[in-house]
Amino acid sequence: MSLYKFDRNDLFYNRIKNYPSLDFYIHGDTIIYNKDTQYTGSLSNTNITHVPVGNISLYELNIDRPAGQLIFPFITKQGSLTSFKTVTTSQFNNDFAYGDRIDGTYPLSASLSSDRFATGVTGSACGYYRDALENTLNKYACLSPHYLYSSSLGDKGNQEIKIISIPSIFYGSSIKKGSCSLKFFISGTLMNELKDDNYNGELRQVISGPGANSGSVAGVVLYDQGFIVLTGSWALSSHLEDYGAGGATNPRWLDYAYTGSTALSSSFQLAFSGTNYVPTMTMLTHMPKGQLNFSNNPTFLEFGQTTTGSITGSQLYYESSNIAIKNIVKTNFPDPTGSYRPVTYINKVGIYDKDKNLIAVAKLANPVRKRETDEFTLKLKLDF
Repeated sequence: MSLYKFDRNDLFYNRIKNYPSLDFYIHGDTIIYNKDTQYTGSLSNTNITHVPVGNISLYELNIDRPAGQLIFPFITKQGSLTSFKTVTTSQFNNDFAYGDRIDGTYPLSASLSSDRFATGVTGSACGYYRDALENTLNKYACLSPHYLYSSSLGDKGNQEIKIISIPSIFYGSSIKKGSCSLKFFISGTLMNELKDDNYNGELRQVISGPGANSGSVAGVVLYDQGFIVLTGSWALSSHLEDYGAGGATNPRWLDYAYTGSTALSSSFQLAFSGTNYVPTMTMLTHMPKGQLNFSNNPTFLEFGQTTTGSITGSQLYYESSNIAIKNIVKTNFPDPTGSYRPVTYINKVGIYDKDKNLIAVAKLANPVRKRETDEFTLKLKLDF
């Protein structure tokens, strides 16, 4: 087996930028992601991922395993005081003795979530959650004044707002500008839609509704952080329904993505594209002239020969020098045959690490004929 070392000019590193499309459909307390449904397996009778519809299994563990045989993480309480972040200090000190096992759970999942903040909510846990976005919103003000946390357009610290949170596992590095679409349906009929078609994060209403609000900005998108902040408080139709604000009201953009059982006539669709970078490595493997013309394949030798005369011992291995290699050189004449030339066919390339451990194998669709006068370069590409 011949081994060759990659030269500095044989390795190229780059990345591919792509924009995967995502779609969420929300109705009642159900969220459907990319029109996906539950799949039953041979061992799991309900859902092979063991996470609800609309969720992504973060590590894809426990796929199609019986519910009573799921793997789980665990930590033994020791002097290092290591524990899971879901275990409070009081629980760690009082509920577990040294040597006890602290169990976690798999699978972990992520999905879309939404929170509405009422007017004037400050100082509470809800207020802190909303106020934590102040610096981030102000950072985006260079794109649009509608991002400003407090301005003549409104004070997001006191006004009623809706925040939709999108975990980064869905969109990757960022949400693609100009790709957001928020649709509001009543009884299956599209009532209105928001789009960031100006590529500046402003979610503009693109369909005229009551009060002719077409073009009005109803919210903004935090592209890098995965948040949508809605502030549109105007009525979208004369329909009445309970969106969890204490009684039946007209639908507003503040009611978008409501996940409750009291507004079953309303449904919502959120679509956008993520931004994902795929690191790639291109490797050039060279096959020089006069090399790689021998094979350990038994068919490389003339059929019917034996290795009689070989000597094997703890110190040496000697093989007879009279073993003939099969001549596969073609000739137009039946006799004599063509002059012998060593010919091999390359069908795979192995990649080894510095310790000569095989870490990857590249297979060719069709074997390449390699004669002594031939030299080739194969280009291999690996995506991470």
